[in-house]
Amino acid sequence: MLKGRTAIVTGSGRGIGKAIAMKLASYGANIVINDIPSSEDADKTCEEIKSMGVEAIVIKGDVRNADDVKTLIDTTVKTFGSIDIFVNNAGITRDGLMLRMSEEDWDLVMDINLKGAFNCIKAVARPMMKQRKGSIINIASIVGVMGNAGQANYVASKAGLIGLTKTTAKEFSARGIRCNAVAPGFIQSAMTDVLSDDVKQKYFDSIPLGKFGNTEDIANVVAFLASDMSSYVTGQVINVDGGLVM
Repeated sequence: MLKGRTAIVTGSGRGIGKAIAMKLASYGANIVINDIPSSEDADKTCEEIKSMGVEAIVIKGDVRNADDVKTLIDTTVKTFGSIDIFVNNAGITRDGLMLRMSEEDWDLVMDINLKGAFNCIKAVARPMMKQRKGSIINIASIVGVMGNAGQANYVASKAGLIGLTKTTAKEFSARGIRCNAVAPGFIQSAMTDVLSDDVKQKYFDSIPLGKFGNTEDIANVVAFLASDMSSYVTGQVINVDGGLVM
């Protein structure tokens, strides 16, 4: 389904990003693992992917830094010749009620989650325009659709990412570039493991399917959006949340 294509996944050393990278590799895509310079997981993930019979490299860098992003794009093109799929997955949380939230925590989340995606889209659009094809997939969040107390910075960044997705789709569709977003609901991961049992139960009780999601659920939808099976899909936000928001 993706044999011979090249995919970059930011924040892919572990968690949802890793699951996405491995899913795309399972369908034959060559993978570029991107994570922060201090990541010890990126190299391990790269070796796992190589064992699947595809090419994989690690390019570390900070998505907030335009020079790092340029290096990511240029090195990928030099190594593989093209960039067919780009997944903006890098993101962090710094939760807290608005009245107690520091300006530093607001700025950090917005810079990584939203500005980082902007930097990456702007940089990858150039080679994709030359190819006249490409699929950009942004990992948003269901809270960017519904809001969530105690996460003003994270919610705003993900809501902004949804708006950026739609604008990207409109600006680049004439050049054959599609852009969609996936909005995960409550996904079992390191990010949700730190939540209290009470918070987890509250979410669980609101999910019609009666179960939490896993990283594979997100990766499956990303693979669909990365492939030709979604060739007529752009500017969309797909909620993967067990029916939490309808």
